[in-house]
Amino acid sequence: MTTLLSVNAGRAKPVAYTDSASGTTGIDKHPVDGPVRIESPGPNGVGASGVAGDDVCDLRYHGGTDRAVYAFAREDLDRWERELGRELPNGSFGENLTTDGLDVNGALIGERWRIGGSVVVEVTGGRIPCRTFQGHLEEQGLDPRGWVKRFTQAGAPGALLRVIEPGEVRAGDPVTVVHRPDHGVTVAFLHRAATTERERLAETLVAAEWMESGLLALARAHVEKYGS
Repeated sequence: MTTLLSVNAGRAKPVAYTDSASGTTGIDKHPVDGPVRIESPGPNGVGASGVAGDDVCDLRYHGGTDRAVYAFAREDLDRWERELGRELPNGSFGENLTTDGLDVNGALIGERWRIGGSVVVEVTGGRIPCRTFQGHLEEQGLDPRGWVKRFTQAGAPGALLRVIEPGEVRAGDPVTVVHRPDHGVTVAFLHRAATTERERLAETLVAAEWMESGLLALARAHVEKYGS
């Protein structure tokens, strides 16, 4: 069964490794007990997290309607545990939702999931790693490629989500795929096109209707400059 293992939230705290103007980050997320409200936080650049009790500190790249919630698969955390040789509890990658049994990176852009009895979310893209993520994991000195490049090349970024139907979720809720659009652009494919395979960005525009605004702008700018 596909299950929500945990709902994770983090409070803003000052760190030396963020580019946020406030000098703070909410990436240090931990599982929350009991039901947690999930709702659309408002437009990109204005709205923050869609998860109650969770802080988003850099609204340029995080939060807002298109990036209200971030999901990551427990299976991918387990793989990174083996590779890094360290424990990675739920929430370690700054994800709001840690799932079990769900093909997060194989999800289609525009795919919808029902979580529990009321919440419906829609996949909009994948995470592009940043310096804050690297600093949070303290992995920058362990690999000559750097954590950002290493995570990017792994091609399993987790899914950004918009909230279609708000409500409450909690650990143990079932997660059900309730809609899949008629195209082939997955989270993993869009991630590769936006990072290591830029020549494929034009192919992602069949999913433009559902893509988060930053990745959509990147794809359109590439097509405008280089053609399709």
